[in-house]
Amino acid sequence: MSSENNNKGFVFGPTNFKILIAGLVVILIGFLLMTGGGSDDPNVFNPEIFSTQRITVAPIVVLIGFAIEVVAILYKPRK
Repeated sequence: MSSENNNKGFVFGPTNFKILIAGLVVILIGFLLMTGGGSDDPNVFNPEIFSTQRITVAPIVVLIGFAIEVVAILYKPRK
C-alpha cells in the first residue's frame, strides 16, 4: 500500500463550504419570505396569505437555494 492511495482529507474544499453556506442563506431567505400573513383572530380571514410573495416568489427562492446546494455538492475545484 502506498501512502498516495491512502490520502485522508476532507471531500469538500473551502469553496464548496462557501457555496454551501450561500445556498443555506438563500433557503433561509425563501422561508422568511413565506412567513406572516396570519390573523390573530381565528374568525377573521386575512387574504394576505395568498400574496404573490408567499405563493410564487418564496418557493422559487427556496428552489434556487436547493439548486445552489446541489452545485456546492457537485463542484470540483480545478487543480
